[in-house]
Amino acid sequence: MQDTFKKGLGDRYDGWRVRNVDAVFNVIPFIMRTRMDSQNLFEENIPIENIEKFIRKHREDMPDLTFMHVIIAAIIRMIAVKPYLNRFIMWNKIYARNTISLSLVIKRKQSNVETNVKPEFSLDATLPDVVNIMNSIVEENISDDANNNMDKLAGLFGYIPAFLLRFVIWLVRWMDNLGILPRFINKLSPFHCSAFLTNVGSVGIGPIYHHLYEFGTCSFFVAMGTKHKFHTVGPNGERVEKRFVGLKFVTDERICDGEYYASAMKVLRRLLNDPELLMTAPESLPIDDGVPKRKLKIKKEK
Repeated sequence: MQDTFKKGLGDRYDGWRVRNVDAVFNVIPFIMRTRMDSQNLFEENIPIENIEKFIRKHREDMPDLTFMHVIIAAIIRMIAVKPYLNRFIMWNKIYARNTISLSLVIKRKQSNVETNVKPEFSLDATLPDVVNIMNSIVEENISDDANNNMDKLAGLFGYIPAFLLRFVIWLVRWMDNLGILPRFINKLSPFHCSAFLTNVGSVGIGPIYHHLYEFGTCSFFVAMGTKHKFHTVGPNGERVEKRFVGLKFVTDERICDGEYYASAMKVLRRLLNDPELLMTAPESLPIDDGVPKRKLKIKKEK
């Protein structure tokens, strides 16, 4: 998208204004004005046998590969091939985000103190790309003495007296509504992302429906739970035991319709049932056709 469009009137630095949509989608953000008012909740149970076989197969060429890496890569690919998922609502207007970023929480190595990270990925990112990016960002932030800029900003806000902090937060939200939030805050904020992923399975519970945030631009929240067994009946009437991991999604229904979400889930299931698809970049990627096409003018070399 960055090579196809240039910024125009009404666009933000973090997204293009979506205009070519059905009239109802232009009206819905004025009726359902908040993300809390627009949340849809659904779940998927993903068979894990193929993923575990895939990880064992690639143990030598990707020794650091984990189940979480495959989930992250599949989510990134789903957003890339279903660009409506990368939209967000701000001040009753629909925007198409111009990057793919994923917010998630990691724990420090010794103290178990949590910190947020927000890696960015290219639209054509492959699973090896995801592994390299995630390993790099975890290595930078997992030690107890690591203090990333996101933590520093939160710490700075913590020193502001309550009566003044109310005004500061109001000002930040107001600037964000107008699209003039300082870029460094947008870059550090975990609430400004394509999707938020939490692995509650790491604390031994099933997936939860995690609410969306009113602050920021995140329209998609994914929670992954523990692995579990499920008994079903096979084709010959025999009892079959299968293993699954639960994923629960909370989404903003204003960015696309239910049919589009359903087709996106089919893409995710296909990728997780056959992770080999994540090893290569897609031959082509769609762009958000709701954005007016303003092609970049390329200067010819003399």
